[in-house]
Amino acid sequence: MAEQQGAGRVYVVTDIEVDGFVPGANSMLALASVAVTASGDLVGEFEAVLETLPGAQANPATWEWWLSQPPEVLAASTEGARPVPEVMAEYVAWVQGLPEREFVASPLGFDGTYVDSYLRRFTSYGLAQGPDETDRLFHGAGLCLKSLACGLVGGDPATFTVHDLPREWFGDVPHTHRAIDDARGYANLLVEVLRRSRDRAGV
Repeated sequence: MAEQQGAGRVYVVTDIEVDGFVPGANSMLALASVAVTASGDLVGEFEAVLETLPGAQANPATWEWWLSQPPEVLAASTEGARPVPEVMAEYVAWVQGLPEREFVASPLGFDGTYVDSYLRRFTSYGLAQGPDETDRLFHGAGLCLKSLACGLVGGDPATFTVHDLPREWFGDVPHTHRAIDDARGYANLLVEVLRRSRDRAGV
């Protein structure tokens, strides 16, 4: 019998909120991760709102979008902001408390780039660490949930978005742009994608 997909692994499904798309020039406003197993068992959650980076400025178009949202949406990513070094140190400690862990985001190329930038700037870790870095925070370079889902349903990679998938795949968790809500929805989506992949493979 084939080993169950991802057996023993914890997936750290992560969502961020930002005030622009260039780490350093812009800031990560909120960071949230939901740790789940392939079978959907919840292992833990992390959520924090971060202070903006010294010298960074919000992208005007991005900030205009934030101001167009209901006030509670912006409040969820700005109120109670804490110093970035403090948040990132707590995040590292939280991740280290998990068993074998894999970073997941949708898309990995955006959220992962921001998280890697903040980890490398404020901690001794990174998202994708080289072979010379034996003390690794994550086991692997990360998984792109968008790519996994696109491959599962046979979508066009150029136009595919996970938000075209059935809402129940997200566990009926609404996409609110509060980082922890969106991370919970993505965690449910990952579990559904992995389940359907196992079924297709007959595992």
